[in-house]
Amino acid sequence: MSSSQLFARVRHQNPYFHNLSLLLMAPERSRTRDEAQVWLAQLDDHGRAEAKAIAEMHHVVVRAFCDLSKNSELDVQLRTWAATTVAGERTRAHTAVAFLNSICEALGSTGHPLLVIKSLEHWPDLGSDLDLLTVSEDDVVVGVMTRTFHAEVLERSWGDRLAHKWNFKIPGLREAVEVHVARLGQTGEHVELARRLARTSVVRDIDGNSFRVPSAEGSIILATLQRMYRHFYLRLCDTVDAATLIETRGLDFTVLKELAEPAAIWPGVATYLKIISDYLDAYRGGGLDLPPQVLSAAEFGGEEIFCRGQFLRIPVFWQGAKLYTKQVSQTAFRGNVSGVLRLSLLPCLGAAAALEYKATGNDKGVW
Repeated sequence: MSSSQLFARVRHQNPYFHNLSLLLMAPERSRTRDEAQVWLAQLDDHGRAEAKAIAEMHHVVVRAFCDLSKNSELDVQLRTWAATTVAGERTRAHTAVAFLNSICEALGSTGHPLLVIKSLEHWPDLGSDLDLLTVSEDDVVVGVMTRTFHAEVLERSWGDRLAHKWNFKIPGLREAVEVHVARLGQTGEHVELARRLARTSVVRDIDGNSFRVPSAEGSIILATLQRMYRHFYLRLCDTVDAATLIETRGLDFTVLKELAEPAAIWPGVATYLKIISDYLDAYRGGGLDLPPQVLSAAEFGGEEIFCRGQFLRIPVFWQGAKLYTKQVSQTAFRGNVSGVLRLSLLPCLGAAAALEYKATGNDKGVW
């Protein structure tokens, strides 16, 4: 599928995704970007509320609407709406980052490495929760969060327990706090990878605070685990986040492969980058400068994604199953018995989650 065909598919399947993509990626003063601004200006109040809700869900409110508030050529009502929308999101982000700094100080005082993962990749936007990775122990994390912040420990699903994830609700903080303890992956299969990401982490300054975050390579690894091996869908922020990370922070593809291969997820990483590159090519007229080692390892690209519901979907059957099968076989080949056993539980979890969703409309108790 060509970039023009992908462009046409998204435009037909979801006008909101299409026009938000143009606002985020199309070149300044381009015809297509102007068309997206006209589209937004012509929406009624309900339509703009829908556009705002989708932008929030995709963590792109500030980046999608900020320029609109400054464009004197646009209608005053649209500029005012954009300015109000962006200001509200900035306030939320500033409040959350202040809390995040306090949380990091408290958990960091235990003497164990602590990283902020995923959440800050969207800056100046912010995710819907605050994600952390620590190589500490479960009881230490729970103790700090409940004693220091009077946090409520949210109910854990079967998947959370396997993955060693804890979710907390802190009074006064809108976002939940999700802490991954010493493991990564849907079933907690990645122990050494979690340690390697901690060892290769860097410090990043956000909103006057310093946070330890994954390296550029580590960030791509985490995005891949979330999108290609867990959710099987992409948000619009994934595309602009990856482009910003690779093209401004720099990324060493050799280091990326060295991180991904022992974890048996190199095909997924390469595929993720190919999808991102194809989507960028469709909406800004140029993809990522991916080396041959990435292109040759990619299982598929943008030709497989489609809009359904509120996300850009990746086919679970065939494509998602193919990546999972390769991960299991490569994990077994490397002699990681524990990893294979954990991964073998994933189809059971998926089936249980599907049954739970069909029966109750919610799979949170499982997934």
